[in-house]
Amino acid sequence: MAKKLRWGVLSTAKIGVNKVIPGMQLSEYVSVDAIASRDLAKAREVAAKLGIPTAYGSYEELLADPDIDAIYIPLPNNMHVPWTIKAAEAGKHVLCEKPIALTTAEAESLLAVRERTGVKIGEAFMVDTHPQWIRLRELLRGGRIGDLRAVMGFFSYFNIDPNNIRNKVDVGGGALMDIGCYMVRAARFAFGSEPTRIVSTIDRDPLMRTDRLTSALMEFAGGQAMFSCSTQLVPYQRLNFVGTKGRIELEIPVNAPPDRPTRLLIDTGSDVFGGGVTVETFPICEQYTLQGDAFSKAVLEGGEVPVGVEDAIGNMAAIEAIFKSGESGQWEIPQQS
Repeated sequence: MAKKLRWGVLSTAKIGVNKVIPGMQLSEYVSVDAIASRDLAKAREVAAKLGIPTAYGSYEELLADPDIDAIYIPLPNNMHVPWTIKAAEAGKHVLCEKPIALTTAEAESLLAVRERTGVKIGEAFMVDTHPQWIRLRELLRGGRIGDLRAVMGFFSYFNIDPNNIRNKVDVGGGALMDIGCYMVRAARFAFGSEPTRIVSTIDRDPLMRTDRLTSALMEFAGGQAMFSCSTQLVPYQRLNFVGTKGRIELEIPVNAPPDRPTRLLIDTGSDVFGGGVTVETFPICEQYTLQGDAFSKAVLEGGEVPVGVEDAIGNMAAIEAIFKSGESGQWEIPQQS
């Protein structure tokens, strides 16, 4: 039996309870041993439901547990960096939900924390560990569609509840931070580099002030990426990667289902009716399981976590430039220290 990393979960957020923890509990290298909430009764309720041995009524108690090796953080966006720092200073490795920070400077502050504490810190872009994304990178690097020139993405859902945390601008809500970050990640993942300049347009909800529709054009040394994301449109997600000799399409790029196969389409462009399309199907898998295993193995075996701090900084710099361009109406250059 493989050695397992002992995990604690900081908060009873829905993403953790409904998706990430159940996925991690299937991991070969993960043992979810504790969960914390500021409400002990809630922590105990979730622990009982998910079969987690220990429940704590404060985050500090969990971080003080000597039998916990790593912490998963699904807290609101504005709490990510403060609690990542506290967990790291308690000697725990940290897997933090995306986006890992609210600003590039916040994300960059984690470099010194990681250096000082010696722990591993990762951003929870679970898509990076899904076989369809791994295969995408193989196809792009192998020249299957020639030279990549354009990435096109769309991601949306409909949610107008003012009490929902995704609609609270002061804690980092809105379309770009919640789901647009995946589109930025996809472009950087595909081109293997950082955008050189970005221009965007942003429509904000008149009452909640969150960005409800954001579109951006990102220029890379090898091509361009464009996407739209929205919190107030019909649910839809798709990614297309277009090259000089073909096109790759991810049907369900982000919320890949854990109970049915996913598909990647490769189109030669020889027939507008789809006659030039080859379909690759990926067996049923749970990307949160794969993410948990990949991070845990990196700790146990001394490797690199799937999405490290440097990568998180790059994504945040692009996001910041998108917000800045939405205000200025001009091209903006992503800034990193």
